[in-house]
Amino acid sequence: MRLSQKADVAYLALRQAIMEQALTPATKLPEDPLAEQFQISRTLVRAALARLASEGLIEMGNKRTATVAQPSLDEARAVFEVRRCLEAEVVRLVCQRWQPAWRAPLEAHVSQEQAAAAAGQANVSIRLAGEFHTLLGELSGNPLLTRYLSEVTTRCSLILAVYGRPHSSDCAVNEHRQLIDALARQDAAEATRLMASHLEGIEQRALLPRGRRDEQDLGSILSQYTRSVESR
Repeated sequence: MRLSQKADVAYLALRQAIMEQALTPATKLPEDPLAEQFQISRTLVRAALARLASEGLIEMGNKRTATVAQPSLDEARAVFEVRRCLEAEVVRLVCQRWQPAWRAPLEAHVSQEQAAAAAGQANVSIRLAGEFHTLLGELSGNPLLTRYLSEVTTRCSLILAVYGRPHSSDCAVNEHRQLIDALARQDAAEATRLMASHLEGIEQRALLPRGRRDEQDLGSILSQYTRSVESR
């Protein structure tokens, strides 16, 4: 495997581990253990961390060691304000540009969410639920809108890790399916209403404080995600 490929594996494994909340907010990401874990130089580790920082998933700043980002409550509220605006425009554009061929991949993605939940993989289901919204963003046909939506969606995953409370994955699955139905009918008013209600439920779950999980071993977590990325 080329060094550039190993650097991509490092980025993707770290990103997936953060999105699935295996690496929780405030977890330290020291360069030397990461370089050893992924068998790459510290320079490439820094490049992977810089990509994650640009997405708001980790914090670097003037710290000697990068950490998984830990949004404040004020930032969390601001993120949801922006997300509501972006998702409303995404829904409008997807309805306007709807193509029947889009329905099958959307439904397949929701089926993956449901399968993960049924298998007891709650964190995988949460990641897939967030990626459903990014997929809708891609269908909007606006790359800049997609980029911004992807960033706020990943931030919401961190917010849920810090402040969220457990909930039934069936809710997200059912709401996503209802949304697909409205989009397929090109019923912009109903799709917008469903999206607003869906996001309100996520925000209510996200902004309730909860205790932090115990610190976990960085190497054992990343070994699992490295294998997952390399097997794709």
